[in-house]
Amino acid sequence: MSAAVAGGNGEPRKRRVAASSDLHCRPEHGARMREIVKAVNAEAELLVLCGDLTDRGHPEEAKVLADALAGLSVPCAAVFGNHDLDRGAGAEIAKLLGDAGVEVLDGDHLILRDDIGVAGVKGFMGGFGSATLQAFGEGPLKAFVQEAVTEALKLEAALSQLDSEKKIVIMHYTPILETTVGENVEIRPFLGTSRLAAPIDLYGADVVFHGHAHHGALEGRMSNGTPVYNVAMPLLRKLTGKSFLLFEV
Repeated sequence: MSAAVAGGNGEPRKRRVAASSDLHCRPEHGARMREIVKAVNAEAELLVLCGDLTDRGHPEEAKVLADALAGLSVPCAAVFGNHDLDRGAGAEIAKLLGDAGVEVLDGDHLILRDDIGVAGVKGFMGGFGSATLQAFGEGPLKAFVQEAVTEALKLEAALSQLDSEKKIVIMHYTPILETTVGENVEIRPFLGTSRLAAPIDLYGADVVFHGHAHHGALEGRMSNGTPVYNVAMPLLRKLTGKSFLLFEV
């Protein structure tokens, strides 16, 4: 286990984490992305990005974002969202971001700043609690449910190997219903699934960040008390006027 950095009182040092999602970067957004990077460098010690980094999954969109993120002076971890995979160019996008120093996670984990572990997965949809969709009936429905199960298993594998003093989970879809409040009721089951909560309940985390729900709620809590933040940039701008949430862990 990586040793925690001690503060002046002997307690583990708190780190300022910037979290954002749903940047939806387009070719004309270079200046905007550079401004975000400048603000993160001034205020945070690490950055996590929770998917929909690009608007339509075009490599040229990713190149604009990567060029901006290359200016980061802090480490960065990210996961993909559904928009990033729209054109089937995920591998190319991951390479562009990786060349800029961004660690793109897909059921993986890493240690940032010596003492903070990050586990990341895109996640999937399927509903919450007793209304979670079950694998019964037609083959396409079973495949749909299996995708959610697979994503939850990937997160479980990442967390089971993460041995760090502090743990952050990042995903695109939400593991709780609470942060979907504000979205149309009809689409909430398509914004996440509580299947993603089970690995976090099992292995624990200090905080969970997700995106996707542009009109949802900023904050909720899992049944075990773990805080969950919806850091979709459109929501953050509406509620706080900023493009990222600053959180101490």
